[in-house]
Amino acid sequence: MKLSIIVSVYNEEKTIEKVLEKLISLEISGWEKEIIAVDDESTDGTKNILKLFADRVKIITHEKNRGKGAALKTGFGYSQGDAIIIQDADLEYDPNDFVKLLNVFSRDNPVVYEARVVKREKNIDWRYFLGGKLLTIVVNILFDTRLQDMYTCYKLFSAQLIKSIDFTSCGFEFEAEITIEIIKRGIKIKEVPISYSPRMIAEGKHIRFKDGFIGLKTIIVHRLRK
Repeated sequence: MKLSIIVSVYNEEKTIEKVLEKLISLEISGWEKEIIAVDDESTDGTKNILKLFADRVKIITHEKNRGKGAALKTGFGYSQGDAIIIQDADLEYDPNDFVKLLNVFSRDNPVVYEARVVKREKNIDWRYFLGGKLLTIVVNILFDTRLQDMYTCYKLFSAQLIKSIDFTSCGFEFEAEITIEIIKRGIKIKEVPISYSPRMIAEGKHIRFKDGFIGLKTIIVHRLRK
């Protein structure tokens, strides 16, 4: 079995090297892996760092900045694995946790999300984390589900399933669309608790309040569609 790891990258010169090194050194019993990094037209030193990994990582570059969702869709298109997992380019998540998701991944559980358990550290900006939780509650109400955490990074899918969906979102609202499209297909999303160390805006976090409102609009639009 092959696991495709899709890394959406935008201005992550401080962390991308460590993230890719962790992914390259990661060994998962029973799985071959391919790493695909999609650079969403970074303007810092990220491009030069990615070049250092060109012999071990498939590097795809957007000609202009299009958003996280667009980068992930590009990555899905280039992937050749049996399963696909999303990895952010920062250090908020530990790739060693892949195993926890893969342990419950199966034909009966073709979609597995992590449910973030926040480490109680100093200077956490809870607004963004709780905003994601609020949007998850909205989805639960409108689509009669019991999800804990929709705006989480680690999402594991059957490649056949995820490639069959025609996504329209390009930004962070992609997190909502991908979840809703899976729910509409009657597929249960399995969730696994994983520790999470969020970073602050000053440390390079890209999501903003406006993305929350765009996400809410996306949820409502998809609920009104047949």
